[in-house]
This record gives sequence, C-alpha cells and structure tokens, in this order.
Amino acid sequence: MKKAGIIMIIGSLLLLGLFKFPLWNIMLGAPQYPEPLGMDIYIEGIEGVKEFDIQNIDGLNHYIGMKTIPKAEDMWEFEVFPIVIGAMVALGVIIGILGFFGKISYKWFLGWFVLMSVLGILGMYDFNQWLLEYGTDLDPKAIMKLLNPDGTPMTYKPPLLGYQKMLNFDVDSWPGTGAYMIFAGMMLTVVAFFVGKKEYKKA
Repeated sequence: MKKAGIIMIIGSLLLLGLFKFPLWNIMLGAPQYPEPLGMDIYIEGIEGVKEFDIQNIDGLNHYIGMKTIPKAEDMWEFEVFPIVIGAMVALGVIIGILGFFGKISYKWFLGWFVLMSVLGILGMYDFNQWLLEYGTDLDPKAIMKLLNPDGTPMTYKPPLLGYQKMLNFDVDSWPGTGAYMIFAGMMLTVVAFFVGKKEYKKA
C-alpha cells in the first residue's frame, strides 16, 4: 500500500497548517467602522486581524457588559488543542508509514479519519459553548442594557457559522485557512483508505 501510505502521510501533515494559519475568523462591520473589526482564532490563541482590533472590540463590549476577549492563558483549550493536533499528526504519519510497508490494514486510515471527525465535532461544540457564554454572560452593571421586544435581556452570541445582524453590526463567522487545511487533510485520508483498499485487492 505504498501510494495509500504516502497519501495518508501527506493528509496528516496538512494539519500542521493549524500552527500557522487561523482556524476561524469573526468580522464585525458597522457604519462607524469603514474597515471592519476582526479576530482570527488560532489553536494557540486569539489575535486581531489588524493591530488594534482586539482593543477596539473589547472597548465596544465594555458598554454592553461582555467580557474581554480571553488571552491564551485564560482558556485551557489553547493548551490542549496544540497537543491534540500534534498527536493526531504523529499518529497519522505513523499509520501512513506502517501502511507504506504493508504492516497494517488500510482500515486504519479510515479509523484515523473517524477519530479526527469526532475530535472535530467536540471542538466545534466547545467553540459554540464559548461563544454562547461570551455573548450571554453579561455584566449587570453594564452602561447599556438592551432588551428584546419581549422584555428579556438581549444577548450577543456571534454566529458559529455564517452571517448575523447584531444591533447595527454585521457579524460574519467563517472557517479560516487552517480549517480548510484540516478538511483537505481529512479528505486525503479517505482517499488513502480507498486507494489502500484497491491496492490490497490487487495484492
């Protein structure tokens, strides 16, 4: 399964892009901001798209009682995620090498894909929970207290995926380059499974 092993190794290594490129991106646009404010979410922390974006977003959040955007040391995820990704890359490369030399079944390629899919779903769930807490756990002493039409306090949870209108802000939340590299890498491992299956039958 030489071809399958090589494809598996390449697919796994694509995950290393997460250490360089953002996993997710959230942009906030409004009439008073000709250039939208944005933040890139990496597996090791959150950075502004431009130099002062985080500072400006925190300034806006202060008025409505939202917490400041957390630093890397404030969230356990930014310590655990790099370890998980590094372990999955190493595991994928090992599986690819063993597959290359015919030491394991091609089914291991699919097993890696399933495991990575489960981890990805858990990661997205955790991210959504963070957005929910970030947008709903508001300071009761905030300068501005806005209410929904039914009288309940307004929440400011950004969308997990897509577009949402929040007050006078247009909020967009979309995968970053790192997320697309994960997707490409995972698809390659599926290709490795089918190529390995074909090579196994020929052998």
